[in-house]
Parts: sequence; structure tokens; C-alpha cells
Amino acid sequence: MAKRSKYQEGIIRRYYQNREAIALQKLAELVSELYLAEGKKRANCWKRIAGHLEKLGLAPERIEHLMAQNDPALVARVVEQFTSEK
Repeated sequence: MAKRSKYQEGIIRRYYQNREAIALQKLAELVSELYLAEGKKRANCWKRIAGHLEKLGLAPERIEHLMAQNDPALVARVVEQFTSEK
């Protein structure tokens, strides 16, 4: 493995420190996309949302429930809950 510079180490460290905030921001963007998506794009959007919810530590049962409901408003509420916790 190549040796990283001090600058690169700093970037990597800050990424992992802000990982939750990054996942939350991407999740919020995906909720907007989900409202407009149809068909295959909507299914792909749900997969990406599930991945970000896992990164945020949401229980797998709750993620499955959200996906089964297929309602973007429910995901928006989850985003609100995470945002209000910060």
C-alpha cells in the first residue's frame, strides 16, 4: 500500500468524522429524487436509500418497513428525526 501524505490522512480522517452528516445529506437528496422517480429508477433509489439508512444505524426491520410502504413522506420524517437529533 502506498504511503499517504499528511494532507491525504487529514482528508480521510475528516471524511470519517463527518460520515454520518454526509449520509444524512445524501439521504435528503434521495428523498427528493424518490418523489419524482418512477419504475426502475424508483427501485434503484430505494436501494440507495436503504444503504444510507444502514450507515445511519437504522434498524433493518424499520428499513424494510419503509421500503414496503413505498412512501417518500415516511423517509422524509426519518430524515427530520435524524436532523433534529443533531
